[in-house]
Amino acid sequence: MLCEECGKSQATVHIERIINGRKTTMHLCRECAQRSGFLTLGVLFQPSFSINNLLSAFLGSQMEALPSLGPGTEGPRCPVCGMSYRDFARAGRLGCSRCYEVFEDRLEPLLRRIHGSDRHVGKAPAATGEGAQIRRELEELKKQLARAVSDEAYEKAAELRDRIKQFEAKLRGNPE
Repeated sequence: MLCEECGKSQATVHIERIINGRKTTMHLCRECAQRSGFLTLGVLFQPSFSINNLLSAFLGSQMEALPSLGPGTEGPRCPVCGMSYRDFARAGRLGCSRCYEVFEDRLEPLLRRIHGSDRHVGKAPAATGEGAQIRRELEELKKQLARAVSDEAYEKAAELRDRIKQFEAKLRGNPE
């Protein structure tokens, strides 16, 4: 198969992208892929390829775009594990679950860039059916209820409580 860009060389790089649910495939030679910026992620051709290396490569370009911090300053650190964003960029993985909250403002654009969204909307196995969806919505409502109570928004909390009762009734099989 010839390169779709130059039409001369053999296509050795095959890139699949999914943007807004639409899948596109590109077949490029190594030179055209490099010119297009697809091979700036040299980790793809290392025998020890790992998702951490890929993520580190994505983060590397982001780190260069960050304003220069003075020596010894690496921005915010996770209070639980002590990881800085620079540490995350080097390692390609977060240190603990609290890091997601500490670096949220930087992770959201990164996730949007990699996945096209900052929310995971995967497929649920057909066998789980409607019950799994109801349970997920029920868990979300319970979280919202806890937030409403802690914010002393009692009217909203009462509405959420009633919706939770409806969902629980659906799970038991007798919708009200």
